[in-house]
Amino acid sequence: MILLTGLLGLSIMHNSVQADNGIWIDVDTTEHTLSVMQGDTVQAVFKNVAIGRFGTTWSKMTKDDMTPLGRFRVGWINEKSRYYRFFGLNYPNLDTAKRALDENRITEEIWLSILEAKSMGKIPPQNTPLGGHIGIHGIGRGDLEVHHQYNWTNGCVALTNEQIDQLGKWIKPGVLVNIR
Repeated sequence: MILLTGLLGLSIMHNSVQADNGIWIDVDTTEHTLSVMQGDTVQAVFKNVAIGRFGTTWSKMTKDDMTPLGRFRVGWINEKSRYYRFFGLNYPNLDTAKRALDENRITEEIWLSILEAKSMGKIPPQNTPLGGHIGIHGIGRGDLEVHHQYNWTNGCVALTNEQIDQLGKWIKPGVLVNIR
């Protein structure tokens, strides 16, 4: 139990690290907007963002095509994604994993692997029953009309390629992303 408490403390400290410029991202899944915030000040708003084809959830599972709700951090950036550019989130985070453990949707072993990754400053495992590879991305070579008319992702937040280019100037690893 001491090891678990120690790991949890380290992980919480790691997650509380803020980007040095105060930039954070607010995704409103009801209004389908993504706002770039600096403190309480709106820097930019991107409209008509797409989310998971089956909506949102606090209890995401792999292949459910739902966007997880919660507070995440940008963990990595893939400039050569099939979706044009991909800002990967540190999903599943500790809140998500703890909820899943409490609801018996994951084992203690999986919970500990997520906790250990967080405590070491690494990306959590992306192959758990909770899913993975959640992020903010463009549409790549996808159909712009489909993007404008439907929620089409497997759980990510999608913008147009042009919007992703504009968003990119604010995004770096560590930036907070609040999906609500």
